[in-house]
Amino acid sequence: MQPVARVGILGTGSYLPEHEVTNEALVERVTDTTPEWISRKTLIEARRFAAPDEATSDLATKAAVEALARAGIAADRADYLIVSTSTPDSPQPPTSSLVQHAIGAHRAAAFDINVVCAGFVFGLALADGLVAARPDAVVLVVAADVYSRILDFDDRRSAILFGDGAGAAVVGAVPHPYGLMDVELVSRGDAHELIHIKAGGSRLPASAETVADGDHFFRMNGRGVRDFVLAGVPPVLADLLKRAGVTAEDVHHFVPHQANGVMVGELVEAAGLLGARTHLVLDRYGNTGSASAAIALDVAARAGDLHDGELVLLAGFGGGMSVGAALLRWYAR
Repeated sequence: MQPVARVGILGTGSYLPEHEVTNEALVERVTDTTPEWISRKTLIEARRFAAPDEATSDLATKAAVEALARAGIAADRADYLIVSTSTPDSPQPPTSSLVQHAIGAHRAAAFDINVVCAGFVFGLALADGLVAARPDAVVLVVAADVYSRILDFDDRRSAILFGDGAGAAVVGAVPHPYGLMDVELVSRGDAHELIHIKAGGSRLPASAETVADGDHFFRMNGRGVRDFVLAGVPPVLADLLKRAGVTAEDVHHFVPHQANGVMVGELVEAAGLLGARTHLVLDRYGNTGSASAAIALDVAARAGDLHDGELVLLAGFGGGMSVGAALLRWYAR
């Protein structure tokens, strides 16, 4: 019997705004820090900030167009469009609707997801299910964030980490044994206070008082997040690999959320992935939220670093708190 086709990535794309903000430039806005301190604590040297006239949908659109071009698929062939973001253009309409219109994907059912920095992997998991249910479907998964608009530059713990960007992947059927082998998704609502924005929703609507109090800024308990990641992510990765019938030593490439270079290094060691090639782009782009793993994957793919049949392990983790991991056998078309 012919093996059943799997769901895999047909093409990737990314977009980073033109405006580069080096550590030297950032310390002019962030108090009580130095370029050397930022580099030592995070391994980040620069990040990109969106132009004043650029919103999340603009970044997402450019990444989507690139991914479709690399896959050789027209926008009107897409059946579904998933946009992962925690910094939408506005509360309504969904940012995916704006992207759909901009790229001409008029046949695609479009919707947003918000799983913060785990969003790209969650989006791939959704795409996997959609294509499994309808094998001829094409799904465009886009992850985009513009964190520069929600940072408090008086809070050096978070302001030094983030940049803006978008990444995308076209997902569809691929021949066996390529494609997604398994995914693992975990949510820990008991830890939701580690990352949050206090105001701007139905519980605490925007008002002059909330703006004056800085309640619309992104807040993060950095130490708590580090503890969560190092304790919670390695078991998720181990469970995924075990279920897929492989070991950490079998993994060729590790593409993690680009949270903080020092923390990612600790995660690699804790997860037993020292033998894999860890793909990092945070030194030049910083932490781009849900887009970070997608951007790192695209950079690796465009550089020719991912070879046919190699095992690629993706990991995202962020607000919620949520963890997403996906294992795939790379399909070099």
